[in-house]
Amino acid sequence: MLIGELSRRTGVSARLLRYYEEQELLVPQRDSNGYRTYAEDAPAVVEQIRGFLDSGLTTRAIRELMPCLCEQGLRHCDHSRAVLDDGLDRLERRIAELTEQRDLLAERVDGVARQPLRPGPG
Repeated sequence: MLIGELSRRTGVSARLLRYYEEQELLVPQRDSNGYRTYAEDAPAVVEQIRGFLDSGLTTRAIRELMPCLCEQGLRHCDHSRAVLDDGLDRLERRIAELTEQRDLLAERVDGVARQPLRPGPG
């Protein structure tokens, strides 16, 4: 199928499909005229990519998982488990950083709220 058909079938823009190709997440063939052609399983692959992105994985991590994809989804193996664990650890660190930032900002809000209200700039 051509990129336009893949885009229609998945709801993903052609531009984003080309980005997936640049990131080596989606590998089309090229016709003699240079057009990209995608295998029949490409919509399922795009769906997997979107799911991984939605769950917070980076394109680098998804690229590492691509060899572990099978018809049933993601094959459970040492490699896929390690990549997923790394992704989860990265998200846990991000959540901790955001929580710390939120707490610091809340302290500032409380400090300002204790002061008498004065006209602001402008």
